[in-house]
Amino acid sequence: MSAERAARMPQTLRATLRLRELILDGGLRGGERLSEQPLAAQLRVSRTPLRLALGQLEHEGLLEAVPGGGFAVCTFTQEQVGDAIDLRGVLEGTAARLAAERLSDPGELEAMHGCVAQLDALVRPDRPTIEDFERYVRLNKRFHSLLILLAKSRVLETALARANAVPFASPSAFVHVQAEMPESHRILYVAQTQHRAMLEAIELGEGSRAEALAREHARIARLNLDAALASQHALERLPGAGLIVLEGGATDGG
Repeated sequence: MSAERAARMPQTLRATLRLRELILDGGLRGGERLSEQPLAAQLRVSRTPLRLALGQLEHEGLLEAVPGGGFAVCTFTQEQVGDAIDLRGVLEGTAARLAAERLSDPGELEAMHGCVAQLDALVRPDRPTIEDFERYVRLNKRFHSLLILLAKSRVLETALARANAVPFASPSAFVHVQAEMPESHRILYVAQTQHRAMLEAIELGEGSRAEALAREHARIARLNLDAALASQHALERLPGAGLIVLEGGATDGG
């Protein structure tokens, strides 16, 4: 975040973004208890916006209240991360089914068709470049956002926003890790094949098929999680990796 951009932001938003960045980049470690006064000085905000930011990140699942008051940075077991990914898969499956059932005009899919076409252009037979992965992250996020909009459910949209706030659960959480894998093209190809199949199922009004495809699609993140935890080099590219408690009770950085 640039200093100029940060200066223009309201204090609470600036504190929230910077605090989230510190946690995911390892500036604040899993299990670390936070002290308001030095943290406010570090973030260059007053105590009131800091407290609002702390409450927001507790809501997102990055912080937890501790006995006696205050907050500590959360840690996550591999099982908890897997559960969060599975929950996203269930919710996105429901979104895909509702999108198929509630589609009233084929024109509603125009944006998703365009997104899938752009993704197709990235998933080439040759090994993807880092720039390809950067573009894939943006387009993948757009695809999943469009899927939620097509479901036409505020309740589901709220539930998915909460689920995606959990570290490592969002659709693009592990895409950068894929760039380190020899099988990176195969993983992207499978994911893109599923994108196209979901779009087709929604277009044809096949709700059950769309739901099953979306739930299976989320399992790619589970495979990426396992691969990341098996590779120190891949873990170094995973934001928030230090929050994962590995076997033996240590976090990635411990």
